[in-house]
Formats: sequence, C-alpha cells, structure tokens
Amino acid sequence: MALLRRYGLYTVLAVGFIYMLWSLSFPYEQPGDAPINGNPHQQSQQPQRNQKYKSFNWAKVPFKNRIENPTPLPTGEPKALPPIQFSFGQEDATAKNIRETRKEEVRKQFLKCWKNYRTFAWMHDEIRPISGEVADHFGGWAATLIDALDTLYIMGFEEEFSSAIKDIERIDFGYTDLDRVNVFETNIRHLGGLLSAFELSGDQRLLNKAKEAGEMLYHAFDTPNHMPITRWQFRAAGEGKPQVADEQVLLAEIGSLTMEFTRLSQLTADPKWYDAVNRVTRVLEEQQDKTKLPGMWPIVVNARKAEFTGDSGFTLGSMADSTYEYFGKQYALLGGQDPIYRKMYERAMDTASKHVLFRPSTPENSDMLMSGFVRAEGAHPYLDPEMQHLACYTGGMFALGGKMFQNNEHVTIGRKLADTCVWAYIASPSGIMPEVSHLLKCANTTTCVWDEKEWLEGIASRTSENAEEKDPIKNIANLRLPSGFTSIDDRRYILRPEAIESVFVMYRITGEQQWQAAAWDMWTAIQRSTDTDIGNSALVDVSADSPPRADSMEVSHLVRQNRAYTNTQIELLDGGNAKVFLPNVQRAERHQPGRLGVQYRSPSIQDPETQGSVIPG
Repeated sequence: MALLRRYGLYTVLAVGFIYMLWSLSFPYEQPGDAPINGNPHQQSQQPQRNQKYKSFNWAKVPFKNRIENPTPLPTGEPKALPPIQFSFGQEDATAKNIRETRKEEVRKQFLKCWKNYRTFAWMHDEIRPISGEVADHFGGWAATLIDALDTLYIMGFEEEFSSAIKDIERIDFGYTDLDRVNVFETNIRHLGGLLSAFELSGDQRLLNKAKEAGEMLYHAFDTPNHMPITRWQFRAAGEGKPQVADEQVLLAEIGSLTMEFTRLSQLTADPKWYDAVNRVTRVLEEQQDKTKLPGMWPIVVNARKAEFTGDSGFTLGSMADSTYEYFGKQYALLGGQDPIYRKMYERAMDTASKHVLFRPSTPENSDMLMSGFVRAEGAHPYLDPEMQHLACYTGGMFALGGKMFQNNEHVTIGRKLADTCVWAYIASPSGIMPEVSHLLKCANTTTCVWDEKEWLEGIASRTSENAEEKDPIKNIANLRLPSGFTSIDDRRYILRPEAIESVFVMYRITGEQQWQAAAWDMWTAIQRSTDTDIGNSALVDVSADSPPRADSMEVSHLVRQNRAYTNTQIELLDGGNAKVFLPNVQRAERHQPGRLGVQYRSPSIQDPETQGSVIPG
C-alpha cells in the first residue's frame, strides 16, 4: 500500500507538469492545421502561395540589440583526437554478398520514398504515406527535400541530388504562412541539412542557401539578453517589433543550436553565429552545478531571465536530449580547442550515470541499462523507470564520448543502453519498440535477479484507479505487456531513427557483426509493418501483431533509412571512396554538419586517402 500511495502522489504531481509540457512538445502544428490535399496522380510543382506580406531579406533586417564585439572562433592548432572508428579488415565473400543484398534493399526503399515525395509533394514539407496528401508544418520550406539531401548523396543518387539543388535555390526563407517558427526544428532540419549536403558535395549553392537560413535564425537571438526565442514570431521580428525571450523554454530547443551555428561561422568566416550560441553555452556552464540535480539542467528553463535552475524534472530523453548529445560533437567540431564542452559532457554524464540510468529487470537477468526520468525535489531524487524510444540515442552518445575522451566505462554504458533498445524491439510482438513505456527497475545497476512477484506489483502500481481490470496477471494479456514491462504508455511508432542510430554507432566503433544483424532485424520489422505504396507510415500500436497504421511519415524517416544503409557500408572504408565516417560530427536527427577534415582538422581525424581514424555522421 505504501508503494501504491507513493506512486499515486508522484502521478498527481506529474499531471500538471506533463500538461504544461504538452503544449511545448509539438514542433509546429497550429490550431486547425490541416493537410493540403494532394493529387497522387499528378507531378507536384512549386507550391503556389498567396503571401500575406512581402518576404523579408533577413540579411538587411536591422538587428536591434547589436553586439559590437562578437566572440571569435577559437584559433590555434587543433588537438589530436583519439581513433574512434574500428579498423575493418578484409571481408569474406559470403558476408559481402549478404551485406550488398541488404544495402540494395534499403537503397530501393529510399528511392521509392524519394520519388513519391518528388511526384506528389515536391517542395512541401511532408507527404502523407497513405492518402498522398501533403503537409507544411515546418515552415513550408521543403523540409523533406533538404533533410534527405545528404542521404541522396551518400546512397549515390547524384543525379537526383544535382537536380534538387536547382529547386532548393528557389526556397524563400523570408516568408512562411506559420505564425510561429520553431527555431530548433528549423536549425536541425534546414540549416543542418544544407550544411551536411554542402560538406559532402562542395556545391557552393548549398552554402549560400544555408547562409540565408542562418541569417533568418540569427534574428531569433535579437533580444535584450541575447537568449533566443525558440517559438519565434517570424513576421513580428521581420517587421522590427521588440522581442524578448520566453520564460518557459525546453532545454533541447535552447541548447541544440551550437553545431550548426558554429559550422556556419567556420565556413563563412563570420563569427556572429558562433557568438550567439556561445552565449547560451556560457549560461549552461555557469549554472550546471546550481540546479536541483547538480550536473544536469532541468527540462524547462527560463530564457528571459537566463535562469536555468528552477525546474525539478531531469532527463536525457525528450525535450532535453540533444543539448547533451551535442557536447562531445561540438568539442570535436572545434578541434578540442574549447575544453568547456568536454567538461560539461563529463559532468553531465557523471550525474546521469548516478541518478538517471537504471538497470531493467528481465527474466534473462540481462546486464542492460536504460535512461529514465528524475524528479529532484527534496533530499532524494526520485527515478521513474521510463523508457522512451527517443532516449535510445544515449547508447551512441555514451559510446562516442567514451571513445573520444578515452573513457572505457562510457563505451560499456553505451553498449548496455543500445542492448536495451535492441531487446525492446525483440520483445515487441511487431518487432518494433513503443514510443514510451515503463520497465521493472532493478534495485541497483550491478546485480539483479528476476522476481515475477515484483513484476506483478510493478504492473499493479502502474494501473490506473479507473481501469476496468486491476488484476496484473490478467493485464499482462489485456495490455499485451512483454516480460519486464510494467506499462506501455504510448504504443505508437513514429518512424524514429534513434535506436537504429545507436546500433549503427556501436557497429562502427566495435566492428561486431551482431550490431549489423540487429539493425537488419529492426529494418525488416519496420518494413513489414510500415511499407505503403507511397512510403512508410507511422504505427498506432506496435504491441499488436499487425499494428494499425497512421497517415504520417515524419521527415526524419529518410534519416533512419540512411542509418540502415550505412550499416551495410563497410566496403567503402577499404576502397578509399568513403563518404561517411565517425566523427564527422552528427547533428540532431542524425546528420552531420561538418567534416573536421574540411577546415578545423584534428591530426587524428583524416580523410580516407590517408587511412586515418574517422567516424560517421
């Protein structure tokens, strides 16, 4: 009963917090937002807009809160970073044949998705994979086109790539029909996508367009304290109206602009973008040990007051994720010349390892880890053993950080986190893990023995008081709970790439074929349930043997195909033709904003012709 009362208290406290976050958790959709009807039998052309106002030339829009002396990029000799990617040997003929067959399957599916987007939704943000309708939730700036460019190039579709650039030049970052623009989403998808494609191809037109996007995004920092407005009133800013940063901002949205802005400054020799994100970084550093869980920052921060310590909810998962993910990658992008990013990574991961990571209890007593949610109120932080599909990126983050900073413990943690996500895919009847669930937590991360009685108690504690059935044994069947799961809170699969990304990173770091096999099992399960005539659909309930489909295909889906494809790419490492390595630095939603070999080269991160140590974006 004490356990039930405690969970009841935490549930009540969480309801208000979750409701507040709910309004922040969707990137763009406006009230009444509806898809645009498409004709699945007619070539889609440039969308025709009846503009409500004249487009802004952001390079000429006055910046009211001027910065006279922007912080310059670090100068000097980059540090030598240690080898990260596994040194692959000669591949035998059978393994090569299997891999090349799989590679072509992934390539074929990507091309189908791309051609249908080009035919039915060209220059729109997204295509709906069942109806063929289009949607423009990401500014109407052809998000799928831009986000898929680097994948086109990596997969060898260079003719499609070249032909797409002509239309990219026509994208107008000076106008949108949206009232508010999500600066984070625009940064990772548009600016990051353009920079990635430029890095791979060297086509100057892409850098020119990236600079246009950067000029627009820079104006979101035009506030008295230079903290960005993350849900930004685009038209008001263009018309010169005063702006102030918001009092409630998601950590991921304010802390995940560093790599794209930094790389744009590197490529243009204009420090203003680096200066903008460096100001956020300094606030993060100054307040890192002042929060309610010292070492980490809460999900919600106050940008208006530049006060990042007030809230009590902490996670490596949704709404905080890429702030942590960027630290190690930004350190590499700057050639190790700013130690602040290593310091913040190591301090944050130390706290996360102690308070946020937990060991799931399974009948096999598997030695695994998962990242949960912490409520830090009072002397003893409470860890909620939540498993988010999005949090599967943590396996790759820990493994990369461990190799970069020569911390073998972090590589081991990364392996255990990735193992949990592979296990969650296998445990699901559809072969695909759900969006959000809860697991039975072991008492500690070192020893754990499966106890079915504890599992039943855990299910009972997660059962709503209003539930028709409260018997945990019956609910195992009624709720389709795999062993070790105490609840499935969100049964959807929204084509997330995070799990297969961590599997990809583990394979490139270790060279172990088990990760290739895991990635292929993920891919085939996803294809089996999501494939449509047009593309791949999201799923409503992955706990069903045949999950019902939703008419949605998020932009990042093509990125997941990129990861599945590059899991088959080891022969490129031997042939001197490699296009993708680790690190290169990956941006959020799993692209790369910069190859360190272009300008800010670390001596140990080299091009394939020199057979140096490199790792993929």
